[in-house]
Formats: sequence, C-alpha cells, structure tokens
Amino acid sequence: MNRRRFLAAGFAMTPIAAMLAACGHKDGWPEDMQPIVWDRDICVRCSMVISDRRFAAEIRGGPKNAVFKFDDVGCLSFWLRDKAADYPWMREASTRMWVADADSRGNDVRWLDPRNAQYIAKTSPMGYNFGARPHPEAGSMDFVSMSEHVLAKGK
Repeated sequence: MNRRRFLAAGFAMTPIAAMLAACGHKDGWPEDMQPIVWDRDICVRCSMVISDRRFAAEIRGGPKNAVFKFDDVGCLSFWLRDKAADYPWMREASTRMWVADADSRGNDVRWLDPRNAQYIAKTSPMGYNFGARPHPEAGSMDFVSMSEHVLAKGK
C-alpha cells in the first residue's frame, strides 16, 4: 500500500472512529448519569457546592428525565422522603440512582446504585457521616437502615 492510499484510508475511517468513540461512557460517567461539574454544581437539598467526590449522589428519572444532584447521601435520603409526593417516580424501580464509592480517589470515582450499596461510618460533607461501599463490611448497613439513621438524626 502506498502512502497516498494509506492516508486516504485513514481519512475515510475518521468519521467511523468518531462515532464509535461517542458510543462509550462520557469521561468515565455511568450510562444515563448526567456528569457532575465538581465545585460548580449545587446540592438540590442543602444548596452546598458538590466538591467531595467520595460522597456525591444523583437521581435521574420520571417523565421529563429530571436530574437531582446531592453532596451527601444523607441529603439524598431526606430528598427521597420529603419529595416523594412531588416526584412519585422516585419510588419506581426504573429510577436511576448513583452514589460515589467512599473509597474513590481523585477524579477516578466509582459509582454504585445506592439501593444495593453498603454504608459505613465515614465523616461526610453534611455530617450525616455515611459513605457507600460496594460490598458488606464489618459494621456496614444497607440503604434502608442507613436512611433510617440519617432521618432519625434529622437536619
């Protein structure tokens, strides 16, 4: 193959490569999750800037595909309770939810389904002091138990 044909083949493949690249996850974000703009996006419940990647959470769903972002899993728990009447779709199994793995480092955040995660005691931005983990550990609890603790504490 001569150089001219090689270059022509390369240019012909460029649009295909671009389309395939667009099919992947956006910069490591899970499918359907709206990226969180760190240090700019604000928690929908407490209005704090979302900075600490280890405790962020997000909900997406409903007929308008609404997105709500949180700086702490405790804010997520309160939102699910307090806004259930306004957004009944939040209780549906099809509602997408994500919470950051509390052991995430730097910009490499691992996202978990909060309903399947386990929660350990860990100092968090709003003082609810729970962090998500993918697997059960000594002293960990499920989402329902963690939410009960958070809601009982109040704030």
